[in-house]
Amino acid sequence: MALELGGSRVSLERTPDGRRLLVRHDVDASVDTVWEVLTDTDCWPDWGPSVSAVEISDRYITAGTTGRVRVAGAVWLPFEVTACVPYRWTWNVARLPATGHFAEDRAGGSVVGFEIPPLATGYAPVCARACRRIATLTQQRES
Repeated sequence: MALELGGSRVSLERTPDGRRLLVRHDVDASVDTVWEVLTDTDCWPDWGPSVSAVEISDRYITAGTTGRVRVAGAVWLPFEVTACVPYRWTWNVARLPATGHFAEDRAGGSVVGFEIPPLATGYAPVCARACRRIATLTQQRES
């Protein structure tokens, strides 16, 4: 069963990391453009409502990438990308499992989404807002 939240679909599903709440949003851009925005740390503050800055040695993430994110405009937290394969990446923030990020191909565009650990379901509206921002960024890149 899926619910609607700010133009995004929300459902509980099994992922490679177990059951997660998934927030999905259709995007009128290619899956490769969505993936580029998801993995480009220069873009994170543009689409991540809770991320205001990123410190990292390489601009694009890969499995094992570490760095720091500034959240709530003030607090710096360490992060490590725990998995990064084409069109899906996950991370730990402050050594705790955080959201997963993914892109899926679909006819006429793509889908961007987030996987939320069950204990963080209150974060779904933030992820829905991030999805909308990613949709806007990717559509601008392809215009």
